[in-house]
This record gives sequence, structure tokens and C-alpha cells, in this order.
Amino acid sequence: MRALQIAATGMSAQQMRVEVISNNLANMSTTGYNARRAEFADLHYQQLTRPGTISASDGTVIPAGVQLGLGVRPSSVTVNLAQGSLSQTGGDLDVAIDGQGYLEVTLPSGISAYTRDGGLKRSPDGQVVTSDGYPVAPGITIPEDARTLSINAAGEVYAYFSDRVEPELLGQLTLAGFPNEKGLEATGSNLFLETGASGPPQVSTPGENGLGTLRQGYLEESSVDPVREITELIKAQRGYELNAKVITAADQMLGATTQVR
Repeated sequence: MRALQIAATGMSAQQMRVEVISNNLANMSTTGYNARRAEFADLHYQQLTRPGTISASDGTVIPAGVQLGLGVRPSSVTVNLAQGSLSQTGGDLDVAIDGQGYLEVTLPSGISAYTRDGGLKRSPDGQVVTSDGYPVAPGITIPEDARTLSINAAGEVYAYFSDRVEPELLGQLTLAGFPNEKGLEATGSNLFLETGASGPPQVSTPGENGLGTLRQGYLEESSVDPVREITELIKAQRGYELNAKVITAADQMLGATTQVR
């Protein structure tokens, strides 16, 4: 009985949907996190009678035919690229990206990763790094005697000193844009990697070439909408229950056939 296999694919799809929703809710407080959405497509169809088949010698054509669907399959988990609200922190090294773009990070392997988490830190040797200690490109080193830092909208980092009036320009943060941001590979720790689907990074100064600007003293909050996620969770739960009822009904039908005498 095909209904057993069809309903099983439906239960598996709803289970995956719940897993995506649970990940969104778990990251509702993660800096710069964008909510994901599970998308599905129908499986193959068994053509019992093809539409357009000639059914008589006079050329009569079957208008619809009999096409039996075999279930559902996951097609993708896409990222909702919505801008999260900006939360004021007052930190010298907290920067929020107001608009499109990613900060470039250098991993220990030497390859570049990209993030929207602007909660930057200062390493023991004065480098500007992420919370995991990865240097932010281009490398900027803060002098030990720097009193305060200032980062403007274009990413220029200035250091102020107690014995000087004029600030010192330490460097300029850049942003990277991608032709298809949804094609980036998420690796955890708020980091993304370039893929063939995302296209090559287009590095530029903040505020240029369609990229956003930087706001010092702010962090981008998660874009997860808890109310919407709970609504989707209820819908997924109901879908799972309905597919389970189909399996129960199919099992009862199979049981009835074994009792026929």
C-alpha cells in the first residue's frame, strides 16, 4: 500500500521542518542570526494513465489522466536575509552592519570566513579579533596606550591617546558582498564560507557598491520572530499528526485484508 510510504515521507518532512524551527528559536538571541525556512517539493509521480493518451480509434484524448504522487522531499533550507534590529551596547569594538555586507575573518587554516557578528574583541597582542579569536581583515592592531577607539560609518578606526590631541588612524574595516548571499555555507560560530553558489566576494569600503555602513556601539540582533516560529511549529505538529493518522488508517486497511475469509 503506497499510502504507508507516502505518509512516511510526510512525517519525515514535518520532522525536518520542526528541526529548522527549533534551531531558529534556539538562536533567537544570537548576534546577527538570520532565520531559516525549510522548503519542500513533491516526489516523483507514477503515471498510471498519461494525460493526452489517445483512448479511442477516433482520436479521443484523455484530458487529465491518472498521476499518482509518491510523497514529498526537502528541496532546500533557505535563509531569510532580513536586517535584525540594532541594539545599543556602547562598546568601543561593537560594530553593527546597517545594510548588506559581511566582515571578513581569517581562520587558522588561512582561508577567509565571513560574519555579521560585530562583537569584536582585542587580543593579548592588540589585534582586532572575533569572540573566537580569529583576526578581522584587514589586520588592525591597537596600541597598548590607546585610551579610546572610534569607528566611523566608513569603517575607519581611530585611536585616541592621553598625551595627544589628534587621533591616530589605525586602519579601515572593509565589508564583503556576494551576488547570492543565500548560497553561503554556514559553519557555525556565526561564520560563513564562500561557495560556488554564493559567487566570489566583492570587498569594498562600507557605504560603497551597495554595502551597508558600520555603527559603533551597536550590535545586530537576531531576525527571528518568535511568534511566527511558534505558529509554524504548531502547523508542523499538526501536519505530522495528520500523516501519522494516514499510516494508522493504512495499517487498519491492511489488517482488514488479512482478516478476509
